[in-house]
Amino acid sequence: MNRILSLLLAACLSVPIFAAQPPAQTPPPVKHSDDDRIYDEVRRKLANDVDVKGAGIDVAVKSGVVTLSGKVHTEHGKEKAEKLTKKTKGVTSVVNNLVATESEK
Repeated sequence: MNRILSLLLAACLSVPIFAAQPPAQTPPPVKHSDDDRIYDEVRRKLANDVDVKGAGIDVAVKSGVVTLSGKVHTEHGKEKAEKLTKKTKGVTSVVNNLVATESEK
């Protein structure tokens, strides 16, 4: 009987014991990134504002930094576009490269 127990014990000790491993981490499902959301929201705000509506404004977003470029009708429109953009959630800063095509009267 001792010989059988010794063989069983030896067999058990020779089998590697693995610690329980947590399941492999899977990345969360891809969501609409913050930059994409910011882009959409800024474009919507600019398109719906009477002071900048119809202007040729290009919007680029990288890590919360929004770059506005293109042309607006007035200096006021340029300032308004920047102000609207800054009020958008997630925007960390605004680079305003807009050019006013008409002078204020």
